[in-house]
Amino acid sequence: MSAAQPTPSVSEEDRLRADLYNYLGLILSAPPDDMLLAQTAGLGGDDTELGQAVARLAECAETTTSKQAEREFNALFIGLGRGELLPYASYYLTGFLNEKPLAALRSDLSARRIERAPSVYEPEDNIATLMEVMGGLIVGRFSTPASLDDQKLFFNRHIAPWASHFYADLETAKTAMLYSAVGSVGKAFMAIEREAFRLSAT
Repeated sequence: MSAAQPTPSVSEEDRLRADLYNYLGLILSAPPDDMLLAQTAGLGGDDTELGQAVARLAECAETTTSKQAEREFNALFIGLGRGELLPYASYYLTGFLNEKPLAALRSDLSARRIERAPSVYEPEDNIATLMEVMGGLIVGRFSTPASLDDQKLFFNRHIAPWASHFYADLETAKTAMLYSAVGSVGKAFMAIEREAFRLSAT
């Protein structure tokens, strides 16, 4: 009987990165319920740009009800016909939905054997899905944890070209209050990730 292959360990720093990716994926996929709002209100931040953004998000969550969050989410992302923002890579990179960025992402996901859940109908280049996939790659939710080079490849190919722009738009969206703070967190986090990958060995 052969010995099981050891699973590569995931550092505490990488788990925290994955947690933030997963959080962004969760709150951008649907309006937060009372439990998520309470958990968000309990977050703390430090003096860094990201820490200050997290602290602001916690303050916003403390004064936001789930009904208010739902109305805000719908105005931002659903609306009558369409919301204020279209959170898709294809739209941000080409001006149209379901374009080459989506095809490239689907090809990459297929090669990694990552499939869309049957209950999910959004195109895979939605910002929430990309955040969730990145978090999963870091901790090995889909197979073994992705190497730093592989994380960098996925980030640079599918997230870096547009996510910071989206988060900046979310931060200043007319109908955003709670989600304006989400935009600030996402924008600061993307800047950290971009710089960390730039400094990492190729």
